[in-house]
Amino acid sequence: MMLLPCLDNPSLRHTPATAPSRLCRVLRGATAGLACFAGLSGMPGSGWAQTRQQPTIIRDAEIEQLMRDYTRPIYKAAGLQQQNIQVVLIGDDSFNAFVADGKRIFINTGTLKKSDTPNEIIGVLAHETGHIAGGHLARMRQQMETAQTAAIVAMLLAVGGVAAGASSGTNMGNAAAGAMLLPQDVVRRSLLAYQRSEEQAADRSAVSYLTATKQSARGMLSTMQRLQNDQIFISQRIDPYVLSHPLASERVAALTDIAQKSPYFNAKDSPELQARHDMMRAKLVGFTQTPDSVGRVYPPSNTGMPARYARAISAYRFGSIPDALRQIDALIAEQPRNPYFYEIKGQALLEAGRAREAVPPLRRAVELSNGAPLIRMLLGQALVATNDKATMDEAVRELNFGLQREPASPIGWRYLAMAYGQRGDYPNADLASAQSALLNGEYRLARELATRAKSRFALGSPGWLKADDILNFKPPQEAMRRKPTP
Repeated sequence: MMLLPCLDNPSLRHTPATAPSRLCRVLRGATAGLACFAGLSGMPGSGWAQTRQQPTIIRDAEIEQLMRDYTRPIYKAAGLQQQNIQVVLIGDDSFNAFVADGKRIFINTGTLKKSDTPNEIIGVLAHETGHIAGGHLARMRQQMETAQTAAIVAMLLAVGGVAAGASSGTNMGNAAAGAMLLPQDVVRRSLLAYQRSEEQAADRSAVSYLTATKQSARGMLSTMQRLQNDQIFISQRIDPYVLSHPLASERVAALTDIAQKSPYFNAKDSPELQARHDMMRAKLVGFTQTPDSVGRVYPPSNTGMPARYARAISAYRFGSIPDALRQIDALIAEQPRNPYFYEIKGQALLEAGRAREAVPPLRRAVELSNGAPLIRMLLGQALVATNDKATMDEAVRELNFGLQREPASPIGWRYLAMAYGQRGDYPNADLASAQSALLNGEYRLARELATRAKSRFALGSPGWLKADDILNFKPPQEAMRRKPTP
């Protein structure tokens, strides 16, 4: 599992380039333009650590594969199977999911941890798919443009009234101020009403996708009921017309009617899918919570596989590596074909400075996962960390393969540069270093490295062309003025 900070430069292909702390909020005024699943506020929680100022992007091969398996039939039902829509994990403990474009669904790890069944998460993902399939974001942008025009016209008319009053000597005072504010409030309420209608449409679409894939909408309904319970204490003092979403009570009522009409309302998740879901939740708990907290969620008396998985991860992160390896080896003995147990063993060894020992389990993880790109890049990192020149050809191969699928990984490019350097291939080392610097927003350094790489490649060769692409990249001017990241 890798944690990546949220980055703010959408001109680069970072994963992702949008900051959820600014996006995932109730629509205020006419500026948000996104669709959230959360019923009331959708505001981010504490994230991975109390000291973090922004949420963190989570990269994990096991969890991402599970999300792909959850969404594949939903995308097909929605006619989006060719769109390559990704599910992006956000390290935030609040219950929320949202879309900010037509290519990515963002979901908080808190949503995953708090959902008892796969069906609950599939319902959330189906709802967000409904926003994408319905083109809600594009229409919201159009609505906002219209609203902004209307607000400007209304404001100018109000200002004209103030000017007329001033010329005639009439005291407009508070009346003029009210005239200027009233049209803006009307516009805001109109936008919010529009977004509430889109939320209801996404709910209906989600149920249709679940029915088409012979899955139950019960999990989606239970999620709405959870949100309803969260709102019960404050709904009496909230004006429903200033919310970007319908009150959960309204959504529960509407969903109950259409969900229970489905012939698959009582369908259950398969035991295999439930087991994977439980392991995913345990992994998140092990990585994101303190040992004391892990012990409360999964006490020693709980000897189930998910509980042991969570405790093994916690032991590697906070305890002794020998104890962690003992626990991980016990998991491997029970499920010898689980690639993610070998991955976590390799990661624990690598982070403990035992790179040579990390290589065999990571090779096994690559084999059992059918070459998962994130695991192949982790293997490449371990091979580089051995400082054994005999393994550098393999390191280059693994890292290049991973980067073909995950080209927006600065650390992957950095390790590839190190592997090329140890092979004495300095042109490609410079080029890979330039790619890493570019992805990190270190534009001046990227240009310097790309210039040096270009001078070392033959004119018109693939390496020369890639270096030339970096040199022709036009970053934002304010980014160029920023100091490079240390």
